[in-house]
Amino acid sequence: MAHKKHYFDGPVSSGFVSLYSSKLIISIAVGLLGMFFPIFLYNLFGQNFQLVVLYYGLGFLLYLFTVAAGAIMLDDIGFRWALRASVFVGAASYIVYYFMDVNNLSTTIPIALFLSTLYRVLYWVPYHVNFTKFTNKKNIGRQVSAVLATQIGLKVLMPLVAGVIITLYDFDVLFIMGIIIFFASGIPYLTIPRTREKYSWGYFETWKNFLTRITHKTTLAFIAAGAETMVGIVVWPIFIFELLNGNYFQVGLLSTLIVGATVVVQLMSGKYLDKKIKKEKMLAWGSVLYSLGWVVKVFIITAFEIFFIGVYHSMTAIMARTPFDAMTYEMAADEGQYIDEFTVIKEMALQTGRVLMTLIILAVTFIGPIKWVFIFAAIASLFFHFLRSRDLTFV
Repeated sequence: MAHKKHYFDGPVSSGFVSLYSSKLIISIAVGLLGMFFPIFLYNLFGQNFQLVVLYYGLGFLLYLFTVAAGAIMLDDIGFRWALRASVFVGAASYIVYYFMDVNNLSTTIPIALFLSTLYRVLYWVPYHVNFTKFTNKKNIGRQVSAVLATQIGLKVLMPLVAGVIITLYDFDVLFIMGIIIFFASGIPYLTIPRTREKYSWGYFETWKNFLTRITHKTTLAFIAAGAETMVGIVVWPIFIFELLNGNYFQVGLLSTLIVGATVVVQLMSGKYLDKKIKKEKMLAWGSVLYSLGWVVKVFIITAFEIFFIGVYHSMTAIMARTPFDAMTYEMAADEGQYIDEFTVIKEMALQTGRVLMTLIILAVTFIGPIKWVFIFAAIASLFFHFLRSRDLTFV
């Protein structure tokens, strides 16, 4: 069965529709807590920034060492059932955060780390492999843009809604909403087609393949992408929270205004990418312009500057991330029967970058303000254009 969409060139598979629909719903939950979850931990840990970074870093480290074992386990479970199970694990992690407070951290933190790692194992490899299988090269730029634009579009209102809810009530309401939304995200998985993949490597063989390719340009690009993401999801929200003197509403409002300025650009870039410009060229320019945004963020001191530079950075992120993701899915598709192996290596590289950036953040903030971390995010962004179509191959 196929569905016709005017935005796409030709038919779109029902599998993509199911995957996209679930991603849309999950993005609502992520949009509610995305900017504010690091702030939640920041306040929970007595505004100790290093503890927040360690929490994230430990979670990524656990995923780094379990993703290969998870891929082997998924042979028995199947990708369709893994995605369905991830819904319950994701909801369970929100339940743990709902009950987490300063009096039970020694119990709830290990449980939360376990659930977040299990969620990543069950979700990310099946999601990426299925996305690769359910798309085609003619539409891949537009399909990547559709997913990214949906996430961005939902973030237009979600930060503002979240800021109002936290101001009027507290984080507990957000976690309750997140639990409900996570369960709802499982509905599209009831109709997702079955995909067959056989993970052909053992655990140590996976590590051998990863380590022998760790100096390849494409692997370095994935490591850099992971490192830059670590700064974006942890450092930036806490930085603007401190700059705005802990005003949740202002954080949400500024995030909404920034994201709202980028949705149409995202959709246009996908169509443009598929038809008019080489992905490599767009990625090369995008990575430089995006890197510049991180440098300028070092000098932000006012709310207006947060908005102005935030809009610029969001738009240049489209130029960098859209071709980066589209090329990654194209490379995975070219691997044929090794799609899941390629995806596991990519996930390991991303987590390696995040763990390395964790160490850099801790070192930098030990001797100076957190804004100097943005320089390292800028350096990492410049490595995005190292992505090469035949550099990381197993066929």
